[in-house]
Amino acid sequence: METDEKIELGEPLAWLRLDEALRRESYAPSGLVASRLAIELCHRDGRIREAALEQVAGDPGLLPLLVVRCGDWVGQVRERARELLAEALDMDTVVALAPLILLFGRRGRGAFAIGLLDDVLRRASREQLAPLLTGADRVVRRHAHRLAVEEGLLSPAELARAAARDPDTVVQILCADAALAAVVKTGDYDGVLAPLLGARSPRARATGVTALRAAGLPERAEGFLGDRSGVVRACARYVVRQGGGDPLALYRAWCREAEPVPGAVIGLAECGERRDAALLWPLVSHPAAAVRARALGGLRTLDVVDVRRMLPLLDDPAPGVVREATLALLPSADLVPDEWLTERLADGPRAMRVGAFRLLDARGGIVRLRAAVTVLDDPDERLRAWGAQVVQRWHPEAGMTPGDVEVGELLGRARHLFSEYVLTRRLWEAGLSG
Repeated sequence: METDEKIELGEPLAWLRLDEALRRESYAPSGLVASRLAIELCHRDGRIREAALEQVAGDPGLLPLLVVRCGDWVGQVRERARELLAEALDMDTVVALAPLILLFGRRGRGAFAIGLLDDVLRRASREQLAPLLTGADRVVRRHAHRLAVEEGLLSPAELARAAARDPDTVVQILCADAALAAVVKTGDYDGVLAPLLGARSPRARATGVTALRAAGLPERAEGFLGDRSGVVRACARYVVRQGGGDPLALYRAWCREAEPVPGAVIGLAECGERRDAALLWPLVSHPAAAVRARALGGLRTLDVVDVRRMLPLLDDPAPGVVREATLALLPSADLVPDEWLTERLADGPRAMRVGAFRLLDARGGIVRLRAAVTVLDDPDERLRAWGAQVVQRWHPEAGMTPGDVEVGELLGRARHLFSEYVLTRRLWEAGLSG
């Protein structure tokens, strides 16, 4: 470890790195930390660490190292650190220490500190718990919300708002499910449905849509049949059916409109029949890119693919349409002309080049190798890296002609990706001399 290395102590991981770093040093590295006591708390000698613990109470800034010492491998140090942490941990210190305690809990002997944390949080009021429920640390928010649900500290409306507000999927699901479970018992859906139905999270919206049936409002689920999320659409179809409605008839009617909702287009395929493809084909040329993309996705879902009609869509100006066309054509990649794809691989927008490469890669054999070597010079870094991986993993396949000169030329152009030994092996596998 260099003597001028500096460790920032603002993050939980920094304290663990500090502990590990100082145990490897017999002296205090310059600039590592100002406090001698902190160095003694990380000393390799357990007696020095134990003696330093007695002075921690006078320096709140060293409480993070007290958390670390709660998992010390020396029993006397560990037990004394736990006694001191139990005295020091309260609502004034728990907000700052919670991230480190939960991180440290993943290690051996870390459960004690988490137990102390839970004891403090269970005694906290909603106002005291608020900084942990809305803080930046995702792990802390998850832990605090679990305790809040267990202790019943949040009302169903507050849980619904948390599910709609929090960016973390785990918190969204936890709070949405808890809110729904609470209102099912009371039958009071006021303040719960609106936040869930308006949430950005698909999981939260799906929970809200499902609750419409129990709330006696199945007709409101029709507005979510064309939702952008598949899980929300599925829940909406269930609720509509339970209320006596027919989602398929609604989807068919919407797809006949001049401006169909993109979610309704894919929704038709999700619950429709193959004959419904007749409603989707006209939408492949719709002016709205989202509708074109969903129509292609719907045709793929219904397993109704026409290579001749879909091939021109690889030239579509919308990347989403090109992606859907590529996915639809992948099972029929052998039917797409190599020359046509190679032209687009060499010159075209990024989405078109990626689509052409995926289809050529699906062909296998020398076609795959030729396409991968071609994109080694592509202006897009990710596509170049993808091509390099394909070249490095390429092996001759059954049915290829041994000794094909083009294989040797292509591998020669990609020589920089191989060691001399591996390149010789590839050439030998292809029936060529190294």
